[in-house]
Amino acid sequence: MINLKEKFQDISLIFWTYLLILIGLLLLFSASKGVITREGFFLKQCMWVIGGTVIIGFLKNFDYRHLNRISTFLYFLILFFLLLVLFIGHGRASRWIKLGWFNFQPAEFAKIVVIITLSAYLSRRDVRRFPVFFLSVIIVGIPFLLVLKQPNLGTAFIFILIFLGIIYEAGLTRKQFIFLFLSALFLSPLLWFIMRDYQRERILTFLFPQRDPLGAGYNLFQSKITIGSGGLIGKGFLQGTQTKLAFLPEYHTDFIFCLLAEEFGFVGVIVLLLIYFIFFKTIIDIISSTSDRFAKLLGAGIFTMFISQFTINIGMTMGLFPVVGIPLPFISYGGSSLIVSLISVVFLVNIKENSLMF
Repeated sequence: MINLKEKFQDISLIFWTYLLILIGLLLLFSASKGVITREGFFLKQCMWVIGGTVIIGFLKNFDYRHLNRISTFLYFLILFFLLLVLFIGHGRASRWIKLGWFNFQPAEFAKIVVIITLSAYLSRRDVRRFPVFFLSVIIVGIPFLLVLKQPNLGTAFIFILIFLGIIYEAGLTRKQFIFLFLSALFLSPLLWFIMRDYQRERILTFLFPQRDPLGAGYNLFQSKITIGSGGLIGKGFLQGTQTKLAFLPEYHTDFIFCLLAEEFGFVGVIVLLLIYFIFFKTIIDIISSTSDRFAKLLGAGIFTMFISQFTINIGMTMGLFPVVGIPLPFISYGGSSLIVSLISVVFLVNIKENSLMF
């Protein structure tokens, strides 16, 4: 029987999730009032929130342990879509499959599917054994390469972080983990030779911001200006100038954090970071509350996905990371990202409600 404290944790995760979504909708509404009209984006996001809420309503009573049984099917299904998008994908970098008014982005759904598949595989095996570890690399490596081929370097990098998060929770020793991390770090320069020209330009701009301030470095300079212009308490809701006058591109997606900083200032940023902190802390509490190995691995993967996207998105807007197309969870515009995030949250709630306690 679930006691009141446990029930509060379930409600708390849903509460903080929808509070973040509400903040995102307010920011998107503000973004829609600039010189570039974006009312369609705001209305679509509202529809995706409603659709995502309906989906998690159906999944609320779904026992997460069933995911263990269907993980292989889900894995090959998402590989099919990742291959399909390379041939019929449209939009920037051909990352979307158009399904009516909804642009389906397989790479976003691949993240949660990889988490499920790798968690199911390692829940019954010892990752410290080389054959198990090698197959784990294959499980993540295939979708990683397909997403990298789109090209979508930012999302592909998230797969690496998810892999590291899950295998660490699975029992890889600290020494093995550090060795693996350092090996990946030293081998990462090889990516330079398979990157597209614009991706190399982003890396160079990150390392040398002054080399092209009106070209490749424009977004980074404008994001810093926008964040700094908010001051302590911001310019006020709907009063942003850097974003309203479209000096900062993509302020409804990748750079939506800048919009919040401009209109609500340092105080608004601190409030947002506090909400995210409570959100992440609640996930950690849920992971710690279960003794089910599959649940722990699944929760660790979801936690890694969320905190990686959060850290990279905010870091890139502040010039701490190269500019990549990583959305801010629950806040940036995007239907695929929002629905995947909501599904991930309902899985966590389901873990809390249905995992066996020993």
